Amino acid sequence: MATDYDAPRKTDEELAEDSLEDLKARRAEKTASAVDVDEAELAENLELPGADLSDESLAVRVVPKQSDEFTCSKCFLVQHRSQMDHEGKTGAVCKDCA
Repeated sequence: MATDYDAPRKTDEELAEDSLEDLKARRAEKTASAVDVDEAELAENLELPGADLSDESLAVRVVPKQSDEFTCSKCFLVQHRSQMDHEGKTGAVCKDCA
C-alpha cells in the first residue's frame, strides 16, 4: 500500500477519535461491498447437460491382468509391458515411476 508522506498527519486527538469499533465498521463496509455468493445455492441452480442420471448406477466389468501386462511395484498400477522401465529388486517398475 502506497503512503503519501505529504498528506497532513492526524493529531493525537484525531487518533483517539478513531475507536476500534469505528475501524471494524469501516472494514466491514469494505468487505460487505463484495458480492456474497452461496456455493450451495449456486450448485442447486446449476444444470448439467444431458439427462438426469441420479437414479442410474454404474456397472464396471473388471478384467483380470493380461499376459502382456505387469503391476508396477511403486505405484501398483497395471501397465502394458511397453511401459516397463526396469525390473527392480521389488519387482517391475513403470516408466512413470522410474
